[in-house]
Amino acid sequence: MRDGRDEAYVCCALLHDIGDTLGTFNHPDIAAAVLKPFVSEADHWMVQNHGIFQGHYFFHHLGMDRDMREQFAGHPHYDRTAEFCELYDSPAFDPTAETLPLAEFEPMVRRLFKHPVNSIYKKAAAMAET
Repeated sequence: MRDGRDEAYVCCALLHDIGDTLGTFNHPDIAAAVLKPFVSEADHWMVQNHGIFQGHYFFHHLGMDRDMREQFAGHPHYDRTAEFCELYDSPAFDPTAETLPLAEFEPMVRRLFKHPVNSIYKKAAAMAET
């Protein structure tokens, strides 16, 4: 919010780890599936792939390749996703980071989920109108 990001991006930042408790090993896929009908293709790709990009900060501690994200080098959303992890996801693990109360974000989350932009139902309605 303070960085001038649009509401969908802020909601992605809030909800990108929503799948952690249900799918420890594929949580980005869960979050991406939940958000897909409501966000742009760029935001969806960012959420879907943030796990690999976030790995840049800790995979090497697990004996994994911290540069696994390089498989996406040249992708149109590579820089956006790397920046998301650097500026928002990684710092969120700092318990001393300044945060706003969740209540501050509730209205924008409600607005996001009120109007799908990429839904099979929206596509079917558009086809019925033609």
